[in-house]
Amino acid sequence: MNFNKIGRFLLFLLPWFISSIIFRSDTNYYMTLNKPIFAPPPFLFGIVWPILYLLIAYVLYNTWDDRDNKYSISLIVNYISNQLFSFFFFTIHSPILAFFDTIVVLVSSIYFYRCIKDSNDKYSKYLIPYIIWNIYALILIFSILVIN
Repeated sequence: MNFNKIGRFLLFLLPWFISSIIFRSDTNYYMTLNKPIFAPPPFLFGIVWPILYLLIAYVLYNTWDDRDNKYSISLIVNYISNQLFSFFFFTIHSPILAFFDTIVVLVSSIYFYRCIKDSNDKYSKYLIPYIIWNIYALILIFSILVIN
């Protein structure tokens, strides 16, 4: 087992969990909201996001050396907007800011996917579940915004 490789992978993985440490998910707030019938139970987020973060870290680990400006900018925008969602939704309880943030997350995840696909099609496929989840998240947050 190569600890250098594990350490490098962890450097790509761990930052994605920062918002979950800094901005605790207010499950009580989520439970008080009117939600559409397709809204998942709160525990599902705790399963899906770590899997998505593992996939993102895997892509970063394998494509980092091939990055260019478009790659870097799309990653930074995606990372920051992804991290801000918890603050907007769970900390300051603003579904409207969370909605606009989710748009940025989705657009930047698609752009990041395109950057990876252009340079390394093999790893871009690992970002497809992230994009699908972001589409679902946008529909969900829009629905929550409308019915509340």
